[in-house]
Amino acid sequence: MKKIFQLILLVLLTSPLFAQMSDAPDRTDGEGPFDRLIIRGVNMIDGTGSPATGPVDIVIEGNRIASIRTVGYPGLPINENRRPKAEANDKVIDATGMYLLPGFIDMHAHTGGGAQGTTPEYVYKLWMAHGITTIREPGSGNGMDWTLRHKARSEKNEITAPRISAYISFGQGASEQIINEKQARDWVQMIHKAGADGIKFFGASPKVYAAAIDEANKLGLETMTHHAQTRVVYNNVLTSARLGLTSMTHWYGLPEALFEDRIIQDYPLDYNYNNEQHRFEEAGKLWKQAAEPYSEKWNEVMNELLELDFTLNPTMTIYEASRDLMAQRRAEWHEKYTLPSLWRFYEPSRISHGSYWLDWGTEQEVEWKNNFRLWMEFVNEYKNRGGRVTLGSDAGYIYKLYGFGYIQEMEMMREAGFHPLEIFQSASLKAAEVLGMDDELGTIEVGKLADMLIVDANPMANLKVLYGTGAIIVDNENNVKRHGGVVYTIKDGIVYDAKQLLKDVEGMVDDAKTKESFEITQPGVKY
Repeated sequence: MKKIFQLILLVLLTSPLFAQMSDAPDRTDGEGPFDRLIIRGVNMIDGTGSPATGPVDIVIEGNRIASIRTVGYPGLPINENRRPKAEANDKVIDATGMYLLPGFIDMHAHTGGGAQGTTPEYVYKLWMAHGITTIREPGSGNGMDWTLRHKARSEKNEITAPRISAYISFGQGASEQIINEKQARDWVQMIHKAGADGIKFFGASPKVYAAAIDEANKLGLETMTHHAQTRVVYNNVLTSARLGLTSMTHWYGLPEALFEDRIIQDYPLDYNYNNEQHRFEEAGKLWKQAAEPYSEKWNEVMNELLELDFTLNPTMTIYEASRDLMAQRRAEWHEKYTLPSLWRFYEPSRISHGSYWLDWGTEQEVEWKNNFRLWMEFVNEYKNRGGRVTLGSDAGYIYKLYGFGYIQEMEMMREAGFHPLEIFQSASLKAAEVLGMDDELGTIEVGKLADMLIVDANPMANLKVLYGTGAIIVDNENNVKRHGGVVYTIKDGIVYDAKQLLKDVEGMVDDAKTKESFEITQPGVKY
């Protein structure tokens, strides 16, 4: 059984889905870092959970925040005497009335692969255009060497890309199948020496899994698990946390930890995991098999996870099409920003991962709506009791586009009950804590690195203003307009024109469409 699972993992990691991308081009975007950059008159949401305050002037020297100064009060003229004076060579951004937040951190951010036909430039610019300045790359589907190389180049700002925290899929790059504890520990030591930041597991045999987690903790590597149905019978979320696992992604393994009257999911007798409609359809029925919210079992599991300081990274948005396929398939940004190859990958298929629309309809969507309600209840209450929850998108699958999917995750967190300030805290400070970067990133504070974004509308009042496409408003003359969209993304003190990054992506998509004489059509419809 161990060898079969190792073989499956090897096939997955060498399949066209994970075919290695070309390298990102050298950076030609962005200005800076500057000796001195002043952002004037902005409303600041600092990421700590504190309410917005402003207007403030923020001074950045090189790549660090040097000062934050209140320069007035809402509705009154700026007090010019309080403003830091600009010298001749200073860069000044007039952000009067705009909002500034810490750079966002996407904690589940695959760069893509051969099957999607994406390039790193395309993906990175979509992320950066949405204020995402750091990613956790879980699994390194393009290969460990590729990911670590791009991590190093991003750290030096040689490419236009977020910071990269590289989590390697367990067993990737091993010279032989890992079937015992010594091999597991040797592999963990190998990736640590290579410069990895953590490990992504899909599960493993109990002793191997325990040894790998233990060795990772000794070396200071972070760990996360997608508790795949193929291995959740060995370890659910709670047993993994007891072994020292630091975080989970998605939600697989959490309902299983909450089972009261079974130990295995109630699979139909014709279920086949390789049939992705089976896999995702039955996943939508899983939470109703778990203990009722606030029951004794439900509380016991939650409280133990809290005691273990365990982190949830729900990535709810990647399943959003399961409850409303048409809405996600017709999302307005696909026309401009989705590559033809990526659109084809999304379409119904018995082969492409996450393209499980073989016979998807009302019954499946209703099950998933109920599934989300129970899932969201757990996630929100976990946060309410002091648990750490972070944001991730897992974009590149299931009609989720890079960058845009991250903002959709914010909207789902709002639906779950998070206040916008709690969402921004999860998107920055809480994520930075998991990555061990909270001394440098995650909040707008003097001395920290200058990773931030500026948007020209209030994101607390409407999260949709964070989409690259902005939000719709109607003015007093009944004119329909758009406002919002990130204006500037600042990473390491370098100022990027976020709207120009989106234009660059639009150009890539236009070129691909022209080359292929391609237009987006809906599955099964002939125009």
